[in-house]
Amino acid sequence: MKLICQRESLLQGCQLASSVLPTKDIKPILANIKIVAEAGRVTLQATDLELGLRLEVAGVTVLEPGQALLPAARIVSILREARMPELEFESAVGGLTVSGGSLEYELPYEDPDQFPDLPELDAAGAAQLTAGPLREMIRRTTFACATETARFTMTGVYWSLETDGTARMVATDGRRLAMSTGAVTGVSTAMTAIVPSKAMHALERNLLDDEEPVGVVLRPSEALFKTGRAVLSTRLVEGRFPDYRAVIPKREKILVRLPLPVGLFVSAVRQAAIMADDESRKMILNFAPGKLTLQASHGTSGKSKVSMPIDYSGQAISIAFNPIYLLDMLKQLPGDGQMEVDLIDGNHPALFRYGEAFQYLVMPLS
Repeated sequence: MKLICQRESLLQGCQLASSVLPTKDIKPILANIKIVAEAGRVTLQATDLELGLRLEVAGVTVLEPGQALLPAARIVSILREARMPELEFESAVGGLTVSGGSLEYELPYEDPDQFPDLPELDAAGAAQLTAGPLREMIRRTTFACATETARFTMTGVYWSLETDGTARMVATDGRRLAMSTGAVTGVSTAMTAIVPSKAMHALERNLLDDEEPVGVVLRPSEALFKTGRAVLSTRLVEGRFPDYRAVIPKREKILVRLPLPVGLFVSAVRQAAIMADDESRKMILNFAPGKLTLQASHGTSGKSKVSMPIDYSGQAISIAFNPIYLLDMLKQLPGDGQMEVDLIDGNHPALFRYGEAFQYLVMPLS
C-alpha cells in the first residue's frame, strides 16, 4: 500500500475512528485502526467488538492499493504534531513508513487480515432520518442514560421507529427521563431497540452535515447507521426498557402548567446552585403568583435565594430538585426559547416540555 494524504483530513478521520476503540485492553489488535486503500477510495475501520466504525476519508491519493494496521494512539500523535500539509504512507511486510518533509516514522507491521470484519449496510432498505434533527434528538436524550452497570437496560437509549413517521428516543436513569421525537421515513414495520450510549455518542460525532440523510436499520441484536461517508454498527443492549409511558403524568392530573423562558430560568438555576450542598444537591423551587424563587443552602457555609418573574396566578407550590438534573436538560435547549413545566404537587415528578418534540421528567427530592 502506498498513498499520499492530506494531514488534517486523515487526522480528523483517525480521531473519529479512535473514539470507538476499547478503553480496556481486550485484544492488542483492537488498539489499531485498519486503513484500506482502493482505487479512488480510502476507508478507516475501528472496533471494540461491540461497536464498529467504517469511515471514508477524503483528501487521499492512492498510489498503490492495499491495507495496513495503524497503531491508533501513535498515528494520531504523528498526524497532530506534524506540520506539513501532506504525508506519505507506505506499507510492506517489513513495516509501515510515514514520511513527509524532514519527518520519517517506521512502525511495526501487523497483519491486517487478523482485524475483525465489520458489517456493511445497504441503505436501500433502511429507515431514513435527517442528520440535523437526529443529532438534536441524541443530545436531548443520551445525557439521561444510567451510568451504573446494575441498571444495564438503562445504560442505552430506547429507539422506536413507527410506521406513522414518528421516531422516538427515550433515556432514563431512574431519577429522570428524557424523551425526544422527530420524523422518520421508510419504516414499513415498527422497530424498537436499546442502543448503547457509547454508540449514540459515536453516531453524533459522525453527523457532520445537517441536511444529510442517515440510514437506520434495527435488527434483533444489532443496529446499523449509515451516513454519506460512515457506517456505524453496534450490538444492542439486551433486556426490557422501563415502561416510560406509565410515569409521564396524565393531563387530567396536572395541577399547574406554566411557561418558563429558558434563558432566564437557566441563569436563575446556575445562580442559586452555587450554594447547593455538595452531598444533598438540593434546590427548592417555590412557585407563587407572578414569581418563582429558587433557594439552596450549604450547611453553615451560607445560602442562596434567586427570584425571577413568571406568568402564573395559581396557588403556591414548592418542589425540590437536584440542580444538576435541571442544568443537564437546560443546556440542550436554545437560550432564547420558551418551555413549559407541568406540576401536580411537591411530591410528584415535574414534567418540562420544549415544544412538541421534547419532554423531560424529573423526580423531586424529599
